Amino acid sequence: MSKLSYVNVFARDIEALSGFYQRVFDFPEVEAIRSPIFVGLDAGTCCIGFNAPDAYELLHLAEHADTSGCKFLLNIDVDSPAEVDRMVPIAVEAGATLIKPPYTTYYNWYQAVLMDPEGNVFRINHMM
Repeated sequence: MSKLSYVNVFARDIEALSGFYQRVFDFPEVEAIRSPIFVGLDAGTCCIGFNAPDAYELLHLAEHADTSGCKFLLNIDVDSPAEVDRMVPIAVEAGATLIKPPYTTYYNWYQAVLMDPEGNVFRINHMM
């Protein structure tokens, strides 16, 4: 059976951006795979990798390095609606921008939509 192992994010500053997710969600670093152009965090059921811009060339993606706009959405699940409410100000204090305050979706999730310090979109969710 296949499984998702990593979601990788291209970041201008892998130290700062991985540090943001460590501070907000307490994800530990996977130190064994750290390199000058990569930092990985253990996010529970999969990992989040942060690639420096040098990785575009390494992966033969240099022609795509200047793409802009929202290209992905990280979803981070928490244990309760109260935990969503608790995490939002922590994320904002750490440098996130609140896009949509916590609300109940039509599919009965309680979530907030934010942008990290580099403008990547993420949600803090609780599936009710």
